[in-house]
Amino acid sequence: MSDTTAEATGSVTQATTAVPASGPASAAPASGTVHWLGTGLSTGSGLGLLSEWSDRTVLWARTIGKAQACLDRLGLTGRVEPRALHPSAEPVELGAGDVVVSMLPATEHPAVLRTCLEAGAHFACSSYVFPALPAELPAAERAGLVLLAEAGLDPGIDHLMAHDLVERAVAAVGTRPGTVRFTSYCGGLPAVPNDFRYRFSWAPRAVLSALQQPARYVWDGEARSTATPWEHTRPYIIGQETFEVYPNRDSLPFQAQYGLPAGWRTDTFVRGTLRLAGWRAAWQPVFAELTAGDEARIAELAGRLAASYPMTETDVDRVVLSVALEVIGDDGPQWSGAYHLDSVGDRTQSAMARCVSVPLAYGVGEILAGRLSAGLHRAAENAADARRWLEFIRERGIDWRLEEGVALPGRTTTG
Repeated sequence: MSDTTAEATGSVTQATTAVPASGPASAAPASGTVHWLGTGLSTGSGLGLLSEWSDRTVLWARTIGKAQACLDRLGLTGRVEPRALHPSAEPVELGAGDVVVSMLPATEHPAVLRTCLEAGAHFACSSYVFPALPAELPAAERAGLVLLAEAGLDPGIDHLMAHDLVERAVAAVGTRPGTVRFTSYCGGLPAVPNDFRYRFSWAPRAVLSALQQPARYVWDGEARSTATPWEHTRPYIIGQETFEVYPNRDSLPFQAQYGLPAGWRTDTFVRGTLRLAGWRAAWQPVFAELTAGDEARIAELAGRLAASYPMTETDVDRVVLSVALEVIGDDGPQWSGAYHLDSVGDRTQSAMARCVSVPLAYGVGEILAGRLSAGLHRAAENAADARRWLEFIRERGIDWRLEEGVALPGRTTTG
């Protein structure tokens, strides 16, 4: 899912020179100032956490009014400074060691990152590592800058759960040869189902763009790819509730990222999207437009869908995340475990905003505290850190449950 959206567009300019290089392992000290860019659908109570941990927190939106309305809704008036971010407004002035949190559309991240490098500011976002980031990584390391990505919901919390499950499985069955089945599905849903089986709790155009991304995954021991992931929708059962799931993006690199032992043969490895039952049938007209591939029509469609199925002030959303792992050793021992997260929004903030912004704030807090080295970081990349993140988000209202030694969530036999 989750490249986040924003209400802000405009320019970001630097006011200082870059931090002197301090070596790739040593991060430049954080200044204590955090700039949060965007007031879109994924800006939530994580912003309030940062206002507690930082010396100064600034919220940038397209207008002062939008920034102030967001602060009023979150109860942060007087704790966070509202500022306007657009071409005719006063530019964002970054100081060395500031932390910039980009909640702008993913297409804006490269420009924000370049400005951070010029100013000697640390960079954070909840989105996937974007193509321009690796090219800028050497310069960031030389300048002692932290680049944090994939630290929201999905990607983010799913990474935490996966790292912990892999360590638990290794502790139970070792690294001896065996067969592994891994699935990770996440979705933003309406808490009260409608005929469309969806309401937009994040950017409508980004939802459609995600569906247009080719998907790669492993099923029945075979690496598969598809340009139309919705055609591979399957039923998926969690407890007593049936959902629909489909593969999303490229799952294959995450086998190495999650540290699956070399001796484990992959029967199933899928990272994907979760929807309410009946979603595929309800969205058939949308799929027809996506298949046609006319960008103007798709943009128009996004606008119509946003108007027809918004997450309004009278609606509440729901986030469901299920990460499951099963390992069957060739010589007998086996283990299974699954994390489930099911969160419902309220009148103050959506479940999506909470589940994206709180883990992201935790990661930014690590930058502020000087606990991250220079270079690229994702949400915790080892089990010990992952458990600390998971306990933190639970304490901040994002509850989850861990099941071990139980039947995994429903899996059909079709590919």
